[in-house]
Amino acid sequence: MNPIEDLLPHRKPFLFVDSIESADQSQIVAWKTFNADEFFFPGHFPGYPVVPGVILVETLAQAGGAGVKQLGLLADTALFFLATVEKAKFRRQVKPGDRARLEVTNLKISARMLRQSGKVYIGEELAAEAEWMCLVDSAEGR
Repeated sequence: MNPIEDLLPHRKPFLFVDSIESADQSQIVAWKTFNADEFFFPGHFPGYPVVPGVILVETLAQAGGAGVKQLGLLADTALFFLATVEKAKFRRQVKPGDRARLEVTNLKISARMLRQSGKVYIGEELAAEAEWMCLVDSAEGR
């Protein structure tokens, strides 16, 4: 099993984090390579594939959730559900083969919610950024 699968409930084709480089109380750094065989490329856009913006936001949120789980700040049974997305900006197209560095800042962590912001970089170039809030629930008893 991929070690990231110990931190996230997501599975292919909807798992968008390859690895966590570092995680502390303030920041998480993770990686994702968008391979040419990703499920969304054939339809977005045929002949000119780019990663959809909503996938970039989901990728950031998954990186944030995985980092918080790795830190052990919430229960092992905690699940995170995206509740709000704010200030999303897309500055560069992300294409097949691009390796994204995901930098997530923890703004607030509580037993009931996570508030984070993040940036996607391709090389040194900023590709996307957003702020979001996730509600925390439990997988226990489900």
